[in-house]
Amino acid sequence: MGKLTGTLFGFIALSASLAHSKVLENLERLDSTKESYDFVIVGGGIGGSTVASRLSENPRFNVLLIEAGPTNEGVIDIAVPGFFMNLNNTYSWGHVTTPQIGLNNRSLPFNQARVLGGCSSHNAMVYTRGSSDDFDLWGRVSEDRSWSWKTLFPYFLRNEKLVPPPGGRNASGQYDPRFHGSRGFTSVSLPWGGPTDFDLLAIKNAEQSNEIKFNLDVNSGKPSGLVWIQSTIGNGERCSAAVGALGGKVRERPNLTILLNTHATRVLPSKESRQLDIRTVEIVSVSSGKKTAVTAKKELIVSAGAFGTPHLLLNSGIGDKKELEDVRVKSIHHLPDVGKGLSDHLVFQFTWSANDVVRPVDTVAAFEEWQTNRTGPLTEVGVHQVIFSRIPPNASLFKEHGDPAAGPNSPHIEISLSSLGPQVVSFVALLTPKSRGSVKIASNNPFDKPLIDLGYLTHPFDLLAFKEGARIAKRWYEGSAYEGYITGFLGPDPDTLPEKEFDDALKAGAGTWWHPVGTASISPKGAKHGVLDPELKVKGLKGLRVVDASAIPYVPTAHTQAAVYVLAERASDLIKASW
Repeated sequence: MGKLTGTLFGFIALSASLAHSKVLENLERLDSTKESYDFVIVGGGIGGSTVASRLSENPRFNVLLIEAGPTNEGVIDIAVPGFFMNLNNTYSWGHVTTPQIGLNNRSLPFNQARVLGGCSSHNAMVYTRGSSDDFDLWGRVSEDRSWSWKTLFPYFLRNEKLVPPPGGRNASGQYDPRFHGSRGFTSVSLPWGGPTDFDLLAIKNAEQSNEIKFNLDVNSGKPSGLVWIQSTIGNGERCSAAVGALGGKVRERPNLTILLNTHATRVLPSKESRQLDIRTVEIVSVSSGKKTAVTAKKELIVSAGAFGTPHLLLNSGIGDKKELEDVRVKSIHHLPDVGKGLSDHLVFQFTWSANDVVRPVDTVAAFEEWQTNRTGPLTEVGVHQVIFSRIPPNASLFKEHGDPAAGPNSPHIEISLSSLGPQVVSFVALLTPKSRGSVKIASNNPFDKPLIDLGYLTHPFDLLAFKEGARIAKRWYEGSAYEGYITGFLGPDPDTLPEKEFDDALKAGAGTWWHPVGTASISPKGAKHGVLDPELKVKGLKGLRVVDASAIPYVPTAHTQAAVYVLAERASDLIKASW
């Protein structure tokens, strides 16, 4: 019954969407001979959807947004927050990493979204901005202080719409309204449920802890402490960029065209000029293989993500000349750092035994509740609280390797808190890795998968930092509030296992948190390193910008969607100011 209802829901929603908007299901429906576009945007994820929405606010700008995947409309596993793990390969690129040297040569599946809304249609919806220091670092790296927490904070407010938790429970004391917007298109809310008994134990423990205190709002710029989760959920449904930035009356704008199921294969020179002018993109229909090219009158904006953007640039001959020649791609612009500098969050699970029982969710009843009034356990992902923590300053790893954090407000470690009845599980993530990876191409065929090397645990700091993260989690659950509830640490324990045994367990079980950044990083204007100037223009080229996570120089101490939203909001103003 649930599948049938979901299918019917999908058909109605999709029909309504296509009846009132210029959403083209495939390239065959695009008549590029009759339409001309001021801005062509490649990639309908957070960056592309936000920029398309903001630019099309000006009726003088004609905007084309190209997305490789299908629509998000009518996909029940996207709309229902609690179903996000059910999403199938229809909505994913199906990437697999190269063998990871730091993980004993394991290759990891990497579930990057291929659907309108991008990763915001596919992720766990956690909304954390990171620390103020993270954004001040952008300014230091680019030598442009207009990239800073102070200048970006108004863009966070512009983008966000804080809404009540699903069901309207009173969330007072779990957030600080001073740090939130109320008029943006991205709905953000606190969890439907809680405080549970497990949540209250954490609050009590923070009151008694000398190391980890309760922090009223994770998004204040100072995230460290025990915090309540905030998520991109509104009225019990996922609020992706496709729903927020491209929702409501946005799709009815006559100057916005959204083209789905269409791959971009290369960007191309648009005309002869002293400076290489790249405003043309070659596109191919997913269904038929039909190929054409579209040229923007003003700018071509690439928002294909931390993997897709370098993949597109490299296939176009923009990258390291020698590496391109090795795969028989003609170099048109030598830019060695394309695809370099990749950083991501690695995560590992630690487990404790607990004096509790399993409380299973009746999924059928929960889905009926969601369908009826958009409330219930399927309006959340099951985690209410997390800890952000800095590694103690006297830890020995800093003496040998230094501190990679952007500043004193940036935590090194994130720890999720969740009860599974007789077990308590915490995922410990390293937020400040020193390891770096890369994205390369295997051939001159743009349909071949990119070579994604995440570089996990290739710097010795990261392995040591994970051990410190495990110790922080151990100390937390040793707090007096958990006495009688936590009955033992199941490990793996860095303090009792032989070093090699712990290291091997970590390398065998660690996985990604899907937060890749940095593969087309900003850098100072005129500097030979980096890919983009501080205005996100590709260095040495005319007409081409990048607006996505690849532009972010270092992975933030946060789940990355909020950082990409704020990058895209400011990018939209930079683009508008140029025209």
